[in-house]
Amino acid sequence: MKTARLLLTALAITAFFSCKTNQKNGVPVVGFVDAFEDATISQAKDGFVAALKDNGFSEEKKNIEIKYSNAQGSIPTLTTIVNQFVSEQVDLLATSTTLSTVTAIQKTKTIPIFQMVSPTPERMKVADAAGKGPANLFGTMEDLNYIDTSFAIIPKLLKPKGAQLTIGMIYNQSEPQSADALARIQGLANKLNVKIIALPLNSSADAQLVTQAILGKGIDAFFANPDNTVFAAFETILKSCNEHNVPIFTSEAGLVQRGAVAAFGADIYQWGYQSGLQAAQFLKTHKTDGLKLEMVKVRKRVYNKAAAKKYNITIPADYTAVK
Repeated sequence: MKTARLLLTALAITAFFSCKTNQKNGVPVVGFVDAFEDATISQAKDGFVAALKDNGFSEEKKNIEIKYSNAQGSIPTLTTIVNQFVSEQVDLLATSTTLSTVTAIQKTKTIPIFQMVSPTPERMKVADAAGKGPANLFGTMEDLNYIDTSFAIIPKLLKPKGAQLTIGMIYNQSEPQSADALARIQGLANKLNVKIIALPLNSSADAQLVTQAILGKGIDAFFANPDNTVFAAFETILKSCNEHNVPIFTSEAGLVQRGAVAAFGADIYQWGYQSGLQAAQFLKTHKTDGLKLEMVKVRKRVYNKAAAKKYNITIPADYTAVK
């Protein structure tokens, strides 16, 4: 009897993925969930929508409906948004940044979730005992391997001639990717003759105060790690650093457009585009066969011309200037 019940459950889930068409007038509905407002992170949505359009799905053609909601950094609002989409039984959920992805995972085991700007299931602490993520989780993820290269560019570009560099960081204790990045960087720092000064920041409202505290310790550079709070407060951080003549480096290419000197990191637009390609495949077939979480494919070495000139930093030829 137990075996029969398990078989029926498996068949029901398969039928849900293969045949579910919770559509309005035959038009599939995408529930897109953004955790907060940010100029860099918003590029992921642009890429996701572009991938759908390149595969024939667009609101202009009226063959898809994209319901977009932004939680504006509020956890209760984020929960309400996801609950609403789940109750409406949208055809798929698109989640941008870790908080959106984790919330969606907590609220549905059946609606396909296509994540972006989110880490591996293990880092989000949603993997099972075998290390596998939820069965309904797809899209594009990132691990911490790129952090090494991103951080290592700082001594190469600043060329301290053997002297120890002091680099400042802000991290959010409640964000797994932020805490993990800090731990990884601290392990790398000794090898690079770098001293790390890091202070916690749990709200972008405190960004100026915390940044000023770090700058008061005489740092040589600031590293903007993958942290949603850093994204949201970046202009505040940038203004303070520029006033103290401290260059900012980062692992996120989008922050270079906003004033950081250089980065080796994921292209946020392409990150969304890559997840959008998977979503388009699902919409074409109404099946998840062959889909799985993928590592983000497009990473770039980029630099900001104005920032490099301000700090008199020579940029290698294999870096691309941002527009």
